[in-house]
Amino acid sequence: MTDIFALFKKISKENEAAPAPITHLVVGLGNPGDKYYLTRHNAGFLMMDYLSRRLGVKIDRLKFKALTAEATVGGKRVLLMKPQTFMNASGEAVQAAAAFYKIPMENVLVFSDDISLDVGRMRVRRKGSDGGQRGLRSIITLTNTDNFPRIRFGIGEKPHPDYELADWVLSEFNKEEQEKLFASFEKAYDGMIRVLDGDVDGAMQLCNGK
Repeated sequence: MTDIFALFKKISKENEAAPAPITHLVVGLGNPGDKYYLTRHNAGFLMMDYLSRRLGVKIDRLKFKALTAEATVGGKRVLLMKPQTFMNASGEAVQAAAAFYKIPMENVLVFSDDISLDVGRMRVRRKGSDGGQRGLRSIITLTNTDNFPRIRFGIGEKPHPDYELADWVLSEFNKEEQEKLFASFEKAYDGMIRVLDGDVDGAMQLCNGK
């Protein structure tokens, strides 16, 4: 006699929906290591930590030379990424993940820092040059395209023309700057939802104001 409970279990298992495929990458740029945690160059990493808490996931699985986590964001299946290659080689992680999941670069959103913006300000771009940001430069070089959206967080200009740029971007935000940066993350989250939904213009209107 057929075990009806075993039959129901089999049917239930067969009807379980397979996990939806990853269709988007969300990448925060920064440098790994505690000594870099609150530095200006790590604005992208800090945004990813905000996403980790807000989405209730741990970005801790090492894959594609990055710490990663899978999440559903705005109805999209997304791979969250914090490249562990150091800033100048960030493209290695992005190129590998995009190739593996066959994701077009238009579906790759990058969070990075921007020295041309004051702390607390953001700028969304659909595509474009690296603007001197070497993590973006690495991504553009290794994927052979600049056609991917990015949300850039202001970290402030060098306090003096003679100040070494490398020293400036690796300096830490002071307490007031931290508060301004962290306060921008909620709006950046809403901008991200719009970008993932294909509404980059809407993200620009939301995030690019003064």
